[in-house]
Amino acid sequence: MTRDPGVDALIRQWSAERDATAEDSEVNRITAEWLADAPSSAPGIPGQRDNGGDSSWSEVQAADPRYVEAMRRRLPGVPEELLGAAARWWQVVGGLAEAEEWWDAGISPLDQRALEYRAAGLAPGDLSVHLGPYTVLEHLRRGSAAAWCVARLAKARRAAAS
Repeated sequence: MTRDPGVDALIRQWSAERDATAEDSEVNRITAEWLADAPSSAPGIPGQRDNGGDSSWSEVQAADPRYVEAMRRRLPGVPEELLGAAARWWQVVGGLAEAEEWWDAGISPLDQRALEYRAAGLAPGDLSVHLGPYTVLEHLRRGSAAAWCVARLAKARRAAAS
């Protein structure tokens, strides 16, 4: 699917967990009937009101459709719920352009480790830099810590500047 064994394993595991049994179908049917009887109201966040006054709430958007659509183009066949979950993480930390830079650099949009790499100080352009025989991306895929890669990059840049 994504050509990343870790992400492909995650997708297979997620799909297996989501396979509906007869019992799951019955639970979903009962839940749907029960929710149909409940009064319908759009969810909202206190303090986040529309311009319409005190009586209306802003509707909560689960995931920005632009993120989900961008992921769907890159990962056809991945379940919608998984795309939505990944999109929610990406929209919390940055813009769609930044997420696409990570994807173009070799990190799948479903790979939440990219958020850890970003927090450690790596940028998408750093992933193609060679540290010895491997690129930073190859080091990360082999299990090297992001902090180690950042330190090695800093050391290599200092050596190149002098």
